[in-house]
Amino acid sequence: MLKHDEVESAIQVEIDERVTRLAEHYFPELCASNNDLRAQLLFIDGIQWMAECEPESIDIVIVDSTDPIGPAEGLFNAAFYASCLKALRHGGILVQQSESPLGHLPLLKSIRDAMKIAGFGAMRTLTFPQPCYPTGWWSATLARKGADLSTFRERGAATKPFATQYYNAEIHKAALAEPEFLLHALA
Repeated sequence: MLKHDEVESAIQVEIDERVTRLAEHYFPELCASNNDLRAQLLFIDGIQWMAECEPESIDIVIVDSTDPIGPAEGLFNAAFYASCLKALRHGGILVQQSESPLGHLPLLKSIRDAMKIAGFGAMRTLTFPQPCYPTGWWSATLARKGADLSTFRERGAATKPFATQYYNAEIHKAALAEPEFLLHALA
């Protein structure tokens, strides 16, 4: 995220500091931005942090958590999503890892239902290959506060200021398309 010059600050909230420190040691390329002056690392409970967050103070919340069982269970319910909605500015986006659309469709539906109960109107589930996870196919669900997602960041994708090996404007448009079985299941 800090590859983008327009990002003013990024806060990573992680309950277990050891996870971050081990990642810095074993996967330094994934943690290169941890020392960026715009980065802030908080080793606290994310559910509590979101509940106490200043209203309309955040542009985007990205929840890349473990599965919704055990300690992460509280990151997958309407109460947590309501905290996110309160903290987001108008047009802000919540991105939630939402498991496999093939193996966990009922869970994916419950995530979207909880987002709707929390007050999010516009939602889109993005599916993508992820060979190291069960079924080889994973998803992330976007929920936007007070704005549509149908043309989300199309202009930004077309005018990206840095080189990429895979991503371009056409890949971006395709990523927003939902497979037919998912459209029917989530209708």
